[in-house]
Amino acid sequence: MAFSALAPNPLPDAEVQRIAFEALDVRLRPVDEDRAPAPVVLSAQIQTVQSPDDRLDQALSEIKQSVAGDLLDQLMSVTPQFFEEVVLDVLHAVGYGANRSDLQRVGGPGDSGIDGIISLDRLGLERVYVQAKRWKDCVGRPEIQAFFGALAGQRATKGVFITTSSFSQQAVQYAASVGHVVLVDGVKLAELMIDHEVGISVRAVHIPKVDSDYFEEGT
Repeated sequence: MAFSALAPNPLPDAEVQRIAFEALDVRLRPVDEDRAPAPVVLSAQIQTVQSPDDRLDQALSEIKQSVAGDLLDQLMSVTPQFFEEVVLDVLHAVGYGANRSDLQRVGGPGDSGIDGIISLDRLGLERVYVQAKRWKDCVGRPEIQAFFGALAGQRATKGVFITTSSFSQQAVQYAASVGHVVLVDGVKLAELMIDHEVGISVRAVHIPKVDSDYFEEGT
């Protein structure tokens, strides 16, 4: 009322707003003056679209990985003698020996570090000597050195050392330095068994596909 008496004439709109803001002590400002408003990010889940063939390949890879683990578990549960036979079966499936009878298990007490012998020719003049270790622990350099010594005792030039476990870096380096010794660890052994169908059964799956040649005459 006092202000109205002092200023009877109508005030401009700008002046009215200024007085109102001062009276209410209202200040319009961002919540945090020192920080700029965070940009709004609209996140969208991007899904990779895979073809049926891609999903099939992925499923097959997962199945092989699972079967490989099961094979190693089975190999660890069999007797050492049976494991040696499995190793010879795998080597024959890979291509060693013309007949399965060319691969003989000789492991046992007093085997001098040799578990199997493979004859590469009918007369047995060329042979491959095999050692099979059904181990959980890593195979080290001393075991490879002992095997190489056994080969030297047989005057052999070719050897295959197979284990269900793995080889230390020193063992791998030593085998590479002496040559003529092939190392096969558990992962590779399971892979060979799957690829050559040793100790596994397979199931055929028929996958349909359009025969474009059939429809070629009608286009």
